[in-house]
Order: sequence, then C-alpha cells, then structure tokens
Amino acid sequence: MSQEPRGVELGTSLGYLLKEASSALRASMEAVLRPLGMTVTHYSCLELLAQRPGLSNSDLARGTFVSRQSMNVLLLALERDGFVTRPDKAPVGKALPTQLTALGRSRLASASAAVRAVEERMLGALDDASRLEARRILSGFVTSLTSGDT
Repeated sequence: MSQEPRGVELGTSLGYLLKEASSALRASMEAVLRPLGMTVTHYSCLELLAQRPGLSNSDLARGTFVSRQSMNVLLLALERDGFVTRPDKAPVGKALPTQLTALGRSRLASASAAVRAVEERMLGALDDASRLEARRILSGFVTSLTSGDT
C-alpha cells in the first residue's frame, strides 16, 4: 500500500513563514509610502540611485526585482515628475545613467524615514545581537539559494 505524498506543512514551513513575513513587510511599507505618492518599487529605485548614482535601467530593474520594461515605465514617470534625470543620449553604449534630482532626494528622505519606522516596528522585539543573527541567517538563505547549485 503506497502512501500519499506529503505536502508542505504550512504551520512549520520556514519558506511559508518567510513569504508571510515578506508579504506583511511589503503591505506595511506600501501603507506608509502611499501617502507620499510612492510604491515600494518607486522607493527602492530612489534608494538604489541615492546609494549608487548612475545605475542603468537594467541595474535598477535587477535591484528592485522588476522587469526592464516595468523599470523603464517607472523611470519615465520619475523623470516626468522631476525625481530623476537621464541624458538624452547614452555617454557610452546604450545605457542611460540615471541620477536623482534635488526633489528626488527630498522625497526619498521622507520615504526612507517612513520605511525605517516600519523596519523598526518589525524588529522591535529583538535586541542588537538577535538583529545581527537574523541578518546573518537571512543572508545565508539568499546565498544558499543563489549560489548556482540546484
């Protein structure tokens, strides 16, 4: 008599819990960014540009976990709204390096404060050592899953 294959036990699945935490974090971030006229992707794009000015559309798409096409639409909107600038012509190759404007930096400052508050709420029950351990564990998960081994 064969046994039915067992599914994932959601109550004890770390993967399911990570997805649940990710969804709760994103919803909380969206809630604090919405009044600022931003989404998590808008915010992530601006944050990446603040930390690494001149990134291309492709770099920004990878860093914000969206397609190049979606990033292009977002960059056009951010450029139209005065948050970023891009040259009309690529200085080298095809990539148009993107830069934050003063307005983009100002809006990012408000958004960063709101996102930091969400992260503080999420980590509020953890002491410094536990926060470091959580970062170490999560980084290990990412490394394990992206190392190329299947």
